[in-house]
Amino acid sequence: MNNFNLYTPTRILFGKGSIQELRAQIPADARVLITYGGGSVKKTGVLDQVHQALQGLDVLEFGGIEPNPTYETLMKAVELARAENITFLLAVGGGSVLDGTKFIAAAAQYPQGVDPWEILETSGSKITRAIPMGSVLTLPATGSESNKGAVISRKATGDKQAFHSPWVQPVFAILDPVYTYTLPARQVANGVVDAFVHTIEQYLTYPVNAKIQDRFAEGILLTLIEEGPKALQEPENYDVRANVMWAATMALNGLIGAGVPQDWATHMLGHELTAMHGLDHAQTLAIVLPALMNEKRQQKREKLLQYAERVWNITSGGEDQRIDAAIAATRQFFESLGVPTRLGDWNLDGSSIPALLTKLEEHGMTQLGERKDITLDVSRRIYEAAR
Repeated sequence: MNNFNLYTPTRILFGKGSIQELRAQIPADARVLITYGGGSVKKTGVLDQVHQALQGLDVLEFGGIEPNPTYETLMKAVELARAENITFLLAVGGGSVLDGTKFIAAAAQYPQGVDPWEILETSGSKITRAIPMGSVLTLPATGSESNKGAVISRKATGDKQAFHSPWVQPVFAILDPVYTYTLPARQVANGVVDAFVHTIEQYLTYPVNAKIQDRFAEGILLTLIEEGPKALQEPENYDVRANVMWAATMALNGLIGAGVPQDWATHMLGHELTAMHGLDHAQTLAIVLPALMNEKRQQKREKLLQYAERVWNITSGGEDQRIDAAIAATRQFFESLGVPTRLGDWNLDGSSIPALLTKLEEHGMTQLGERKDITLDVSRRIYEAAR
């Protein structure tokens, strides 16, 4: 196991009715800006519950944060936060709202006269302060509620980039599985795929004898395989929703990634597909991952065989046959959730691959993966295999 420095300070308030604990998490003198997305939190009554819980505080709202949060929209919120002297941000929604709110938190206190897009260009390394934030989670998927990362898009340039900073780690997160009952099937399926691939990025690399991390990761994967389909079939099954929600949080709160090599190439290649073609984040992951697993089957051989046995119970046949079966099982799982796994399923013929590679190069993504051996040529082969 590799050395690691793990600090996960987000307080998790989990379970039915946990919104009642919201008020106690926010300073009594705070000026709060509630951020949310397209308005579903209004229709479901979640936003009303938040306002009720915050009675007595000075509260403003900012809505309209997109599924892939854009710099252009978020900068309007930054201007509002600055003008109104906001001292606390509360993200109400899913990972995109959380990611966008993290950017708002950092950008609102970024040096005047400097374009906050620099936050993305420098991966968050120049952030020295941010408005504190918390969240009320309504869509389990990204794990953004308890980590320090975010991904932001810029429409004007067609860029989608990530940043990380301890300054934007949420102070708390309220996770009530009941809030997920009304999610559209597409968002539920996307969330399961997203959490699954987050886990794979930290697990399917090469062995470092990190037995606890491996077993935790396998437990998350098995839970998603068991409960993901049930979440679609039984949308108001509390226990199912609770397990899916907690799995998504645990997939990216730092625990299973501590002391192990991490990949993240699937995400980087997927980001470019989202930025160029507008596909949902999880949809791009489902397209890229099976092709990447096959391309890197030799480098990931030991862990692929472990994945085949422990996650899919594939124990018969030669090594290559077992790896093939594990990749096929992964593809079939995604497709069983209604998430296609090939570019052609989205009427993409691969003609944009050169442009995708150009964007990867622009963003410095020329040595990806746990071994930094996914060059632009390897990325090209992965995109081509995903057609």
